[in-house]
Amino acid sequence: MSRIGDQPVPIPDGVDVTVDGSRVTASGPKGELERSFHPDMEIEMSDGELVVRRPTDHQRHRSLHGLTRSLLENMVEGVDQGYERSLEIQGVGYRVQKRGNKLVMNLGFSHDVEFEVPDGIEIDVESATEFTVRGPDKQQVGEVAAAIREIRPPEPYKGKGIRYEDEDVRRKAGKATAGGAGAGAGPGI
Repeated sequence: MSRIGDQPVPIPDGVDVTVDGSRVTASGPKGELERSFHPDMEIEMSDGELVVRRPTDHQRHRSLHGLTRSLLENMVEGVDQGYERSLEIQGVGYRVQKRGNKLVMNLGFSHDVEFEVPDGIEIDVESATEFTVRGPDKQQVGEVAAAIREIRPPEPYKGKGIRYEDEDVRRKAGKATAGGAGAGAGPGI
């Protein structure tokens, strides 16, 4: 038995869910999401909850069972509360600002980097070095945050770059402190 797949997905007040075969549409205060699921999975509404059933106990159906239920829960939670990912920029002179529908970042390159914000995503700039990616679709929020981080990932020596707020960047020792070798510590020639 799939422990995750057997749990029903409760639908909170203010969220409307429509099931049309394998196509599910959820709308709420944070937006609207629509997704098609595998046709073998049976999705139905009962007593204000979404229930997912699988046709057989084959390995493929067992894996799809839990996956379908998790994706449905993410849809319902996304349109109700939304998802967010906070990022921060570290480095002397590095900064971010929002101009219209673009995120403009000064990251130590010879030019400013402009990032076009996709539809369904909202970016709030709290300060010159902190900003948050928000949206109803968990996958899209994660992809946009990862794409922004990829522009200038944190480097291991000084830690400069774009990082997630809770990210722990492993630091390396520099050349001067790597071997403990100082002046005159080389081989006696």
